Amino acid sequence: MKRYLAIFGLALLGVVGTAQAQNCTISLEGNDRMQFDKKSVSVSASCPTITVELKHTGSLPVAAMGHNVVITETGDANDVAQAGIKAGAPNYLPGGDARVIAATDMIGGGQSTSITFPGNKLTAGGDYTFFCSFPGHSGIMRGTVEVTN
Repeated sequence: MKRYLAIFGLALLGVVGTAQAQNCTISLEGNDRMQFDKKSVSVSASCPTITVELKHTGSLPVAAMGHNVVITETGDANDVAQAGIKAGAPNYLPGGDARVIAATDMIGGGQSTSITFPGNKLTAGGDYTFFCSFPGHSGIMRGTVEVTN
């Protein structure tokens, strides 16, 4: 009987631990080869806030190989990237563009940055993309954001 109670207790602990576990942070690395270390990320729709962390693992300066992380609905990603090129340095993003859900600062080699935004800006099952808006990077440096319940 004690054995069954112990197994039941461990199983219950696993269920509670899983139910409480929610991923509220997106962590990415970018390098001097114009690559993010992930092609997809996942966050929970129940997060009150979501944090995006970016680390530039390269050594080139921001003017030569800057990186940021921009999150938009997938249908808006290409247009926002094009508008960012027109907007120019330092962030290569159009100011006040409502299509931008979140965006980190542009950083160079050896630097890190992060941004936190309200979790309710993303909905479970929505179609979202992350990309780097530095000119010429968005075609390669992009991935999907999966939002789970």
